[in-house]
Amino acid sequence: MAEVLPALQPIFRDILDHPSLQITRDSNATNVRGWDSLAHISLLSAIEQEFGVKFALGELDELKNVGDMIDLIERKLAAR
Repeated sequence: MAEVLPALQPIFRDILDHPSLQITRDSNATNVRGWDSLAHISLLSAIEQEFGVKFALGELDELKNVGDMIDLIERKLAAR
């Protein structure tokens, strides 16, 4: 399975308009500049499109940081 974090980097950089942004598994809306509720929706949409997955609202409620998002994406990709 491809590394998810490197694939997320350009998505976050583009949506948050921050070309040098380095996200980690610990990154979240409180410690990443520009990650507000509107950006969050755009990020989710772009991530769904990039990985060909769909997120349920209940799944999103459980996400606390980028690491949780990576784990969820990997589970969805493995279930294909």
